[in-house]
Amino acid sequence: MQNGALCDFGKLIGRILISVMFIVAGYSKIGAYAGTQEYMAAAGVPGILLPLVILLELGGGLAILFGFFTRWVALAFAVFCALSAWLFHNVPGDQMQQIMFMKNITIAGGFLILACAGAGKFSFDHAMAKVKNR
Repeated sequence: MQNGALCDFGKLIGRILISVMFIVAGYSKIGAYAGTQEYMAAAGVPGILLPLVILLELGGGLAILFGFFTRWVALAFAVFCALSAWLFHNVPGDQMQQIMFMKNITIAGGFLILACAGAGKFSFDHAMAKVKNR
């Protein structure tokens, strides 16, 4: 089953499910720019980094959705999720923040798996590889 159509379909569904959250989050940060910068600054993260966060969440989310440079973008997201967990949700004693911490760590693990497994047959990566191998 590892190389079968079911696995490729599963990779497509997985990419859709994992990307939606980041696409929505990146887009919402554009509309709440000042508030997001304040939130970042309160956590000790320079607000000047917000455009990079938006680029990764929105642009990277779309790249994962369509399977474009999937392995590299997934690696970037894995690092981003782990850093976000540490910088924003590492609050021992606060159960909600600990849940958010574990959520981010879990998503980072999912992105590491995606980076290793690749986007699958239903992706731009696969289409580009086919064109390159002609």
